[in-house]
This record gives sequence, C-alpha cells and structure tokens, in this order.
Amino acid sequence: MGSHELGLPMQVASPEPGELPTQVTIWEVGARDGLQNEKAVVPLEVKLEFLQRLADAGLGVLETTSFVRPEWVPQLADAAEVLAGLHRVPGVRYPVLVPNARGLDRALESGVRDIAIFASATETFTRRNLNRSLDEQFAMFEPVVKRAVGEGLTVRGYVSMCFGDPWEGAVPVGQVVSVGRRLLEMGCWQLSLGDTIGVATPGHVEALLGAFAAADVGVDRLAVHFHDTYGQALANTYAALRLGVSTVDSSAGGLGGCPYAKSATGNLATEDLVWMLDGLGIKHGVDLGKLVETSAWMAERLGRPSPSRVVKALQASDS
Repeated sequence: MGSHELGLPMQVASPEPGELPTQVTIWEVGARDGLQNEKAVVPLEVKLEFLQRLADAGLGVLETTSFVRPEWVPQLADAAEVLAGLHRVPGVRYPVLVPNARGLDRALESGVRDIAIFASATETFTRRNLNRSLDEQFAMFEPVVKRAVGEGLTVRGYVSMCFGDPWEGAVPVGQVVSVGRRLLEMGCWQLSLGDTIGVATPGHVEALLGAFAAADVGVDRLAVHFHDTYGQALANTYAALRLGVSTVDSSAGGLGGCPYAKSATGNLATEDLVWMLDGLGIKHGVDLGKLVETSAWMAERLGRPSPSRVVKALQASDS
C-alpha cells in the first residue's frame, strides 16, 4: 500500500523547527507493548529479570504490564504476579496500561501509581479494539480517569492510529487533535501519539504537531510512539524532536507490534533511539552497552535475533 493509497500528504506546510531538546525521556515499552505481541507466553521470571536489567541500564520509565482481560492478551495474564515480584528501583516509574474500571481496581490493589489508557483516533479500530464507537470510548474512560486522578495517580493517554488506519486509510489531522484534546480535558497529563501501523513520514509528523500547537496543546503534553514498518521511525522521531517533543516511546530490541492490527510491526528500537540521541548530544541517562546486552539476552530467550540495527551492529563488531 503506497502513500497515495493511504491518502497521506506528499507535501505539507510544516511549522518552523526550533532547537532540539537538551534531554529526552525514553518511555520504555518493551515489557508491555513488546511482549504482548509474542506468540508464546514469556515466563514470569524472564519478565522480572528483563525489567530489572532495563532499570540497571538507566531507563527511568518502564511500562510494566497491562491489566487487560487474559483472553484478550494472554501474554500479559500474569500482570498482578509481575507487579508483586517486581524489584522497584528508586526513581524509576513503572506505569501500567489500564483498559477499564476493573483494570483500575486491580492496578490500585497492586500499588500502581502511574497508569495509561489506550484510545483510538479512528472509528474502525475503536470498534475492533474496544468494541465501542469512537465517541463511546470516552464514556468508558472518563470514570476511570476521574477516579485515578482522585486517587493521586497520573494518567497517560495513548492515541492509536494517529497517521493511518489499515481499514480507513489516512486519518484526518483534525480528528486526531479532537480525540487528544478530549483525553487531556478528561484529566490525562500526557498524550502519546501512536503511528500504530508505521506509515507516518516526517512531514506528516510535523503537520500533526503543528495542528496540536494551533489547538493550544503545548508540546510538553505530547509524546511520540513510532513503529518502523516503512523504516521511518527514527526520521519521524527526529522531526518530532525538532519541534520540541522530549518524550519518546521505544522498545528494547525493537520488540512489539499490535495484536489488533496485523500490519503493525516492531516498535522503534530503544538502542537505535539512544544511538541517534548520543549523536545529537541529547541527554537520556541510558547505558547503551548494558541495554544492548539486555536486548541480546532477551532475544536468546525468545529464540530469534533482535531486529534493532544498533544491536546487530554492535554484536557484529564484538564478534
């Protein structure tokens, strides 16, 4: 499927880029978004060691698991056990995805302080993922967010299908902004803008961020979450950085995809992101050597090589 078929803009008017941020927060999603797409269930002890290794590598945000119903994502059915066995490192945040009120109950029982909800910018994906309409998803999320905020939790809002939808094609920028603003008004402190099927281009990223700016949504409220289906994840991240985004989602070793969208391939690899940030002189706090060792270790447990180009390159240089 080409960009014309998706209806993506070939040329867009972009806002003027500013200075790059001096520091970036890496929102590591490997243990949740990465492992949820594995065909086989990863053992509890492997998940716990994976999280410990990621923390030891200097990552300050580790999205840990999801309280989704086990029949939907059996790979994360052990969410309570993961949180109970977790060795929490001081200063590290361990957010958890919470799909509904029951999920919030379980998160509170497990002592979680940071949660995320997963909304969609398109009608079709909302129905396939949540079995609700685009508008109905907000009725489901509102009491969850209100209660969580009342309990002192921080709530992040994921917006999926921000750039393209496998069933609907290109997604209007204004539609994404509308969904995002409703989540912020509901009480979310940050939006993660997801390129779920990896079709975004830098110009499209700039257009969407410019539309949020025009809608009075500050760039400090936005994060980006890119998939590398068309090899654009790093280019798209750089475009976002130039416009002031300072929180980037990524997955150690490039693990992950989306169980509800077959065309969604791996997330932006954290190692590839760190390599680029190092080259730009942007601080991030991650020890690349330890991170590469961690991804290589996990790749062995999963029985296949890491798709991260940096992991492959550094392993080859050491051999």
